[in-house]
Amino acid sequence: MYKSEAASWFRIYEMFEFGSFHMYGIIGSALVLGVIGIFFIKKFNIKAIGGQDMSLAPKDKSIARYLFGGILFGLGWALAGACPGPMYVLAGAGFLPILVVIGGALLGTFVYGVLKSKLPH
Repeated sequence: MYKSEAASWFRIYEMFEFGSFHMYGIIGSALVLGVIGIFFIKKFNIKAIGGQDMSLAPKDKSIARYLFGGILFGLGWALAGACPGPMYVLAGAGFLPILVVIGGALLGTFVYGVLKSKLPH
């Protein structure tokens, strides 16, 4: 992710301005590979490493769930300047201030776990 510049704040900013195909190409290729992988898992009934069946349960459809969750995720992404995957890449590349962002993300995940039973699902 570092070499492809997917963790670059400039590339992320450029993506939101629709200034380049670079990030859309990375995200699009990941999407295509994911679809192909799921297709093969279902078609050939591929088992998990432990021999268990892999099941892909359908998600509950709820506008509020995805709208509010997406807004919170997007705001966190915008404030941090990095989405969750590249945060760890940036830490590994030596950008130590990102550790504050990783700490905030972990704290947010913990708070969600505490409040999960009180939130609409």
